[in-house]
Amino acid sequence: MKYIICILLFEFMIFLSGCGDNGTGPDSGETRDYRQDMREFVRTVSTYSKTLSPGFIVIPQNGHELLTENGEEDGPPSIDYIASIDGVGREDIFYGYDEDNIPTPHSERKYMIAFMDIAEHNNIEVLVTDYCSTQAYMDDSYKQNSDRNYISFAADHRELDNIPSYPHVPYNVNSDNVISLKETKNFLYLLNPDSFPTKSSFVTTLGNTDYDMVIIDLFFQGSEELLGEDVTSLKVKKNGGTRLVIAYMSIGEAEDYRYYWESSWEKNPPSWLAGENPDWPGNYKVRYWDKNWQKIICGTEESYLKRIIDVGFDGVYLDIIDAFEYFEQ
Repeated sequence: MKYIICILLFEFMIFLSGCGDNGTGPDSGETRDYRQDMREFVRTVSTYSKTLSPGFIVIPQNGHELLTENGEEDGPPSIDYIASIDGVGREDIFYGYDEDNIPTPHSERKYMIAFMDIAEHNNIEVLVTDYCSTQAYMDDSYKQNSDRNYISFAADHRELDNIPSYPHVPYNVNSDNVISLKETKNFLYLLNPDSFPTKSSFVTTLGNTDYDMVIIDLFFQGSEELLGEDVTSLKVKKNGGTRLVIAYMSIGEAEDYRYYWESSWEKNPPSWLAGENPDWPGNYKVRYWDKNWQKIICGTEESYLKRIIDVGFDGVYLDIIDAFEYFEQ
């Protein structure tokens, strides 16, 4: 027992000393392994969250090449990275890769499935979000994902601001208590609550669904933070079973509508802030290995992840994991 405690203390001390190693970054001329930087950042998030909240769920979205050491679908699994996560999210496997409501090209589909199967073979749950609105496509998405033992959600448009009217009840709906990711049979991914007039109506509407898991933002309409009582109420499905409530958090981009954003950054940006994402105005790439950015995300009482844990979320859904592609280019 003393040996186990020592190991845990040692790992936590490593985390405290490096909730972000401050590298020099791409502008310095120093060569970095951007993929390994992201693996280590995710591991830091995982260590911190699971130390504070044992059983906390960590799910990175996209960036699936991190699952193997060399980033190839036939490469050796990245054991340390895989050990730090509970699931992987992947968009567009069957629909939406080139355009919403359009089948994903076979070559791209095959490539992504190869990595998702690596996750499955290592006991990591796979969550797929397809973007399709034609009912036949939605049915096909759910079936193809289910056939591969993936948990899936067919979003009828990419804004992720609604509960789809089809199917009328969640795919594989059940009234069982869901307390772990492995027990999850379906999920709702709803990031943008702007169509809901109030936080109360948002929480009530989601509460009146039977999804096993909901992935939502910590903040209602960007500014009003969900409270513990809101999260607690969301943990009960309409049919009485319990469900998981997971918080979305971007760690590869900074967003100018977040609480941490400072207006002075527009004229005097911090060293870790990189270029604006042309596809999503107001979102900025970050040098995610920089300790100052990582402290915003985790490791302090004021950090984003600490806020998520404090209000009772069951886990975190990490976005822009594929930010390494921006720096590699």
